[in-house]
Amino acid sequence: FALSEPGAGSDAAALALAAEPTPAGWALTGEKCWISNAPEADFAVVFARTTPGAGSRGITAFLVPADRPGLTGSALDMLSPHPIGTLEFDGVPVTADDVLGEPDRGFHVAMNTLNLLRPSVGAFAVGMARAALDATVDHTAHRTAFGGPLSDLQAVSHQVAEMATRTEAARLLVYAAAAAYDAGEGGVPRRAAMAKLYATETAQYVVDTAVQLHGARALRRGHLLEHLYREVRAPRIYEGASEVQRAIIAKELYAHAAAEPSPPERDRPAARASRTPQPAATPTGP
Repeated sequence: FALSEPGAGSDAAALALAAEPTPAGWALTGEKCWISNAPEADFAVVFARTTPGAGSRGITAFLVPADRPGLTGSALDMLSPHPIGTLEFDGVPVTADDVLGEPDRGFHVAMNTLNLLRPSVGAFAVGMARAALDATVDHTAHRTAFGGPLSDLQAVSHQVAEMATRTEAARLLVYAAAAAYDAGEGGVPRRAAMAKLYATETAQYVVDTAVQLHGARALRRGHLLEHLYREVRAPRIYEGASEVQRAIIAKELYAHAAAEPSPPERDRPAARASRTPQPAATPTGP
């Protein structure tokens, strides 16, 4: 899913990879960056600018095989639960047969795809949170300190309860967003954004709290939580950072409110009872 560029991450409509017209179709020139599974993937869905200066309305989606001439890439060494890399396009040829959807309508393809990808990111974030939670329940039930298991300490058990509650809430949001997408219901962008936002933020909180309750052992190389602590950070950024998800949620809410008829104003009294001002009291002498 080759959307992001060095100068167009959260602002995807600002992408600059050029699709120059040719007798056979277009030639793609530019760079994509922070692309999942690049450059190992066999195909890339590439979003390129076919109409300069048209913003989101001038983007076309192309399905580009990895063996097209002029297409190269390199891996990036990053904190991420899967491979991430760059793709470089040096006049890569594409034709009308490679277009997904319609020319200049690729931004719609990208947003619809993100509506599917965001709950999936939320799903593996819930998995990270659940793994950290399970490890913490086991650890605090058996680790003794101050004369008993850690779970006897209210400061510990209440944190575990909070971890469990947030994880369950995130799981339900993810399921609800996925079900809405599958059923073609309304409000999918908002629900997908909520699922991705809450699940990834929850995973960060749960993993961090798990590390705190495990103590120094959780920071040792090879420990489950040391692994999760590194991997959990990236999902809050890709497929739209948390700030982008909040913007989408707010935009959808206000768009829905604007489309709804305004509620009638409550009946107000035609007139209010008037009050006759009373003269100020005149101080009297002794």
